[in-house]
Amino acid sequence: MITFEVLKQYPFFGGLTDGQLKTLAAIAEEKALEKNSLIFEECDTADKICLLMDGNVDLSYRSIDEMHIYTTPPKEFYAGSINPGEVFGISALIGPYTHNATAKASESSRIIMIDAIELRKLLEQDLQLAYNLMRQTVRILMDRLIDLRVQLAVTQP
Repeated sequence: MITFEVLKQYPFFGGLTDGQLKTLAAIAEEKALEKNSLIFEECDTADKICLLMDGNVDLSYRSIDEMHIYTTPPKEFYAGSINPGEVFGISALIGPYTHNATAKASESSRIIMIDAIELRKLLEQDLQLAYNLMRQTVRILMDRLIDLRVQLAVTQP
């Protein structure tokens, strides 16, 4: 079980009260991962949101060639890394609640997993909690969009 003091260390949970953090801690668990452990796969139902405590997680996505869908396996593309202190699996907070990338531990790692179904119930009951977590989620999405724009600019001729 995770304590609220552990959650309090991470910026994603900034602005939450101790009571809100205790409620989140009750639906969270710590998990140790070995190198190359699959955390979730693209297109899976997003039923947990994760926070990397230590180690490293790589994100990737698949691209299917529509012209050769039955003869060519999908290509896998590196989409980025998650560093300690960062949240991932945020598709669990945004409908249709399906992961848009695959997450694998690229080295031995520890993560906090929060039950997304229970979290979404809490967000419906506590609008201040919902506001704070959604604000943080939007910030993460904007940062990732900026990173993507930089990657695209670098790869353009």
